[in-house]
Formats: sequence, structure tokens, C-alpha cells
Amino acid sequence: MQPRQDFDPGLTQQATGELRRAINPDGSFNVYKSGLRWRDFNLYLYLIEATWPKFWLVIVVGFLLINAVFAALYLVTGTELVSTDTGLNRYSTAFFFSVHTLTTVGYGDIYPKNFLPNLLSAIEAMIGLLGFALATGLFFGRFSKPSARIKFSDNMVVAPYKGITSLQFRIANKRKNILMELEARILFMTVRRGDGPPIRDYADLELERRNVYFLPLSWTVVHPIDANSPLLGLTAEDLAKKEAEFLILIRAFDDTFSQTVHARFSYRHDEVIWNAKYDSAFFVNQRGDLVLELDRLSDLKTL
Repeated sequence: MQPRQDFDPGLTQQATGELRRAINPDGSFNVYKSGLRWRDFNLYLYLIEATWPKFWLVIVVGFLLINAVFAALYLVTGTELVSTDTGLNRYSTAFFFSVHTLTTVGYGDIYPKNFLPNLLSAIEAMIGLLGFALATGLFFGRFSKPSARIKFSDNMVVAPYKGITSLQFRIANKRKNILMELEARILFMTVRRGDGPPIRDYADLELERRNVYFLPLSWTVVHPIDANSPLLGLTAEDLAKKEAEFLILIRAFDDTFSQTVHARFSYRHDEVIWNAKYDSAFFVNQRGDLVLELDRLSDLKTL
């Protein structure tokens, strides 16, 4: 079986240069979009997908910025805005009055006077109620969003398999939840260069087992390199010339959330180790329990 020249999984067959990799180690696609306008930016999606440090940074900066703006507005309304017996300068007093108003704390030692400061405080209180409701929804959405934390071995290996060789990688669930009905796919991507523009070819590799029922331990995904394999007869130098990359797609059912989750990964040609096999990553302890050692998932034996 040779890579199909008319098959495109969604990563395009046109290759105008040497691609660093199609899928990054964190599972994201190596695609960056230019020409976007500000109206195309979705703050909700960004805050749901952002890392926790970025999420908290946006929340804290937004909170400080809103209070800084309203503090300046309060000062513009006049000197009768707040009492001045707090021991702080005027801007600091206005800033903390804004904090009290935005959070609806209202200690009572500072209060607005006249119509305009009261109007500003009413607007800020409304913004605070809506803003904290939105932040709470985002916080819950991040916690309740199902996701897979699957650990992939650092390298693929070409190892013996039933009298022939095989391409293998290993995965394990990093969380304590139960993943069921797992399905694995390997797309073999190569670059074909000639007189015209480079072309990417893809092949869906056949697996020894495409599915397992559950993943309490590790799973070694095996592609037999038989007569039907596009890898038959290829060497490490051949994979390098073809700029080969193996795109990994994992799908599973999360028993905790009762939803399907996905994980993506890829191995470049220089991340394939030849004539090696994986060492055991689990053992039976004295009580008869199986112990999975996640830090040994990538341990190899050289043949």
C-alpha cells in the first residue's frame, strides 16, 4: 500500500517549503492565521482555551483596568466625590471606592455625592454584576470542559513483531478517570519533491488493534510493517528524505463526563528509534496491585 496521492485529511497537499511539523507537541496544529480583524476575535473562546496563567492574567488585568478607568472618571466629576479621611491620596481613594462599588462590597466609609458620581457608581455596579457573572461562567466552563490528558512516549520505535518488524508508540492516561472505547489512527505524511511544487502524500496506516475497550494501563499501538505497509523497505535515511511525519489521532469516551474526548500528537522522522523496543512500564506490587509507572513510559531496550 502506497500513500494516496488524492487523499487530504485537512492539512493540504500543497507544500511550498519545509514544514517544521504538522502537529505541535501540545496537540495544536502548526497553523497560524494572518489577516484576521478585531471582530474575528472571540474573547470567550480565547479564555476557555487559554492556559491557566493566561486566564488569570486577563482576569486580574481586566479587574485593575476597569477600576483604574472608573477611578479617573470619579476624579473628573469633582472634589465632592468621596470623603478624604481615609489617609490615601485622591486617586487611591477613588480607586478603592471603585473596587468597593464594582464588587458591591460597599463598606460605607466612602460614598459618592451629587448626581454624576452616583450615576457612575450605578453603571459600575451593573458592570460588576455582569462581569463577575461572566467570569464565574468562564471559570465553570474551564473546569467542566472534558479533555484528554494522554501521555505519549517520547519516541516511536521500529521493533520486531511476529517475525517481521513494526512501528510502535505507547500511550497512557495521566488522569485517574476512566477512558473507554479508545480508537487510534496513524497518518503517514510524506513530501514528494520533483520538478513542480512539493506535494504532501498521506497514508492511513493499518494497526494491529485500532481499538481497545479501556485504558487503565499503557497501550502500545502497533503498525505491522508487512507487504501492505508503505514503510516496507524504508530506512531512516529514506524517511528523512521524504520529510516523514506520523500524525497521531486518539479518540476515547470519558466515563466521568460521558463525552467523547480527543488527543493529537505527531512524531517526526528523527523521533523514530530503530531496532529498539519498549521496556515494561508497570509491575505487580506485594499486595497484588498493578502499578503503572508513567515516568517509564518512554523507557527503551536496545536490540
